Amino acid sequence: MNFEVNVMTFDELLTRSGGICEFCGGIDALEHVNVTSSDDVVLCAICAGHQPAPSGHWRALEGAAWSVEPAVQIAVWRKLGDIGEAWATEAELGMMMEPDVAARAAAVTLVHKDANGAVLANGDTVVLIKDLPVKGAGFTAKRGTAVRGISLVQDNAGHIEGRVEGQRIVILTEFVKRK
Repeated sequence: MNFEVNVMTFDELLTRSGGICEFCGGIDALEHVNVTSSDDVVLCAICAGHQPAPSGHWRALEGAAWSVEPAVQIAVWRKLGDIGEAWATEAELGMMMEPDVAARAAAVTLVHKDANGAVLANGDTVVLIKDLPVKGAGFTAKRGTAVRGISLVQDNAGHIEGRVEGQRIVILTEFVKRK
């Protein structure tokens, strides 16, 4: 499959959404939320997970599931999968999506997190929290060493790559904290 990357600005997303949250229709504290590398939606602070959801709030997803926008369909499908209630499972199973949209929705998005649970991104700087013997290189990467410009290992959320003492090494995320 060949997906065209269509990055939209926040203003374009607001125009598409009509200036409302694409999940619940709220109008307060709207923000640009990335769903996949090529899909973005506009969500309010509650739907984006920055504020607690009032009772019954997520039932709005039943209506949002009928959106014609693939990005919204993917975001709704994923959120419904996170809700452990029968109505959400039923709504998720009842969603109708084009096969390519369903494939993007089901694609696993790896999230790399440090020892404290902070999300890591390509280019971040991390600090080692433990002395780590580097196999095959004959040295130990010392606790407190800063590793700049890390790269995320695409198929393993527990691994990052970085340069220590001039050597490119793989480091377990459980032994680093984001700086």
